[in-house]
Amino acid sequence: YDLAEGIGHAVCAVLADAEVDPAEVAVGTTFIVLPGERIGLDGRVESGRTEVDQAPITGESVPVDKEPGDQVFAGTINGSGAIEVIATQPAGETTLARSVRQVADSQANRSESERFVERFARIYTPVIFASALLVALVPPLLFGGQWSDWTYRALVLLVIGCPCALVISTPVAIVASLAASARHGVLLKGGRVAELPAKLAVVALDKTGTLTMGKPQLVAVLPEPGHDEAEVLRLAASLERGSEHPLAEAIVRGAEERDVKMANADDFEAVTGKGVKGVVDGQAVALGNLAMIRELGLEAGELTAKANDRRDEGETVMFVVLDGEIAGLVAVADPVKETTPAAIKDLHELGFRVIMATGDNERTAKAIGARLGIDEIRADVLPEDKARIIKELQAEGHKVAMAGDGVNDAPALAQADVGIAMGTGADVAIESAGVTLV
Repeated sequence: YDLAEGIGHAVCAVLADAEVDPAEVAVGTTFIVLPGERIGLDGRVESGRTEVDQAPITGESVPVDKEPGDQVFAGTINGSGAIEVIATQPAGETTLARSVRQVADSQANRSESERFVERFARIYTPVIFASALLVALVPPLLFGGQWSDWTYRALVLLVIGCPCALVISTPVAIVASLAASARHGVLLKGGRVAELPAKLAVVALDKTGTLTMGKPQLVAVLPEPGHDEAEVLRLAASLERGSEHPLAEAIVRGAEERDVKMANADDFEAVTGKGVKGVVDGQAVALGNLAMIRELGLEAGELTAKANDRRDEGETVMFVVLDGEIAGLVAVADPVKETTPAAIKDLHELGFRVIMATGDNERTAKAIGARLGIDEIRADVLPEDKARIIKELQAEGHKVAMAGDGVNDAPALAQADVGIAMGTGADVAIESAGVTLV
C-alpha cells in the first residue's frame, strides 16, 4: 500500500507540471529548469545544483555554479543540472525586461548643431520672406515707387538673407564626417555622435569581449614532481573531450594546439559544482576544484597557495588527480586582447578617466584592472547597474562614453552620451550604441 501510494504521488507530481508562458507565472511560483534550457524568469534556486551561463546578462565568460539560495536571471542558460526555481519577479520586471525598457528610453540621435539650426531657420526664414514681401509692396503702394525697382530689391534681399547656406552646410559637414569615419571602420549613427566625442571626459569599458577575448583559453599547465606537463594536459583533455562546458572546450583546444594526443575516457561522471571523473587508459582520473579535492579525501597542501595566486590573476584553476594523487594544475582564463594595453594607455594620454564596469566577479575584475592600469573598477554589476553608473557620472557633469559588446551592456550603451559597440558583439548592443567598431 505504501509503495502504491508513493507511486501515485509521484505520478500526480509529474502530471502537475506544465509548460506555460512566463507572463502567466506569478511571483512565488516554483518552476523547473531542465539541463540546457533557457531560464524564463528571475528567481531563487530552491533545490538542485547546476552551472548557469550568465553571459547574456552579466557578461561573465565562465558559467557560474548555482546551489539552493542563489539567484538566477531570465535569459540565462542552465547547464548540466535540473533545478527548481522560485520566481521572484514577474515577466515584465525581470532584469532582461528592464534592460529592454532602458534601451528604448535612452535612445536619442540628433545633432545639437542640427537642432539649433533647425530652430533658428524655423524663425529666421519666415522673417526674411516677410521682409522681402514688404520691400516689394510697401514703397510702390504707399510712396509711388517703381514696381520693377522694388521687386528687384526684394529679390536681392531674399537671396542674400535666405539661410540656405547655413541650413545646408551643417548636414553636409555631418555627412562628410560620417563618411570619413566609415572609411576607418567606425560607423557613426547620426550627427549627434559625430559631435560629442570632443566633449568626453570619462570612458567606461565592459570587460568580457571588449578588453578581453571573451572566450576562455588554456593559459598554464603546472605539473607536480614526478609528472610532466604533457601528461597532465593529456589526462585533463581526455577527460573533458566530450564535454561542451566552456572550460572543457578551452582545455581540449589547448591540448590540440600543443599536439597532445588524447585518449577516450570511460565511466565519465560530472559532479555538479565540483568537476568531472572518469577512467583514462585504465587509470582513475578526476579534474575539478578544491571542493572536488576535499570530496576525494585529498590534501592540496602547497598547491592551494599556488592555485590562489592564479585565481588572484583572474584565472580559473582545476586540479588533476591521477589514481588518488594530485598530478598537477591546469589554469584557464579569458585573456586580454593584444591591443588592449595600448588602447588604455592612449586613453590616459588623451586625458580620459577610464572605468571598467563588469558583471564578472571582483577578484577577476581587479586582477585585470590592475594589470591594465584602469582608474576605477566596478565588478559584480547587472545591466541596470551599468546604466546607473553612467547616470551617476553624467550627474557629476561628465560627458561619458561606454564601450561594450553584450546584451548586458545595451542599457549602458543607450544611456551613455556616446555608446560604442564591438562589431563582433550582440545585435542588441550594436543597435543600442551610437558607434560601432567594425
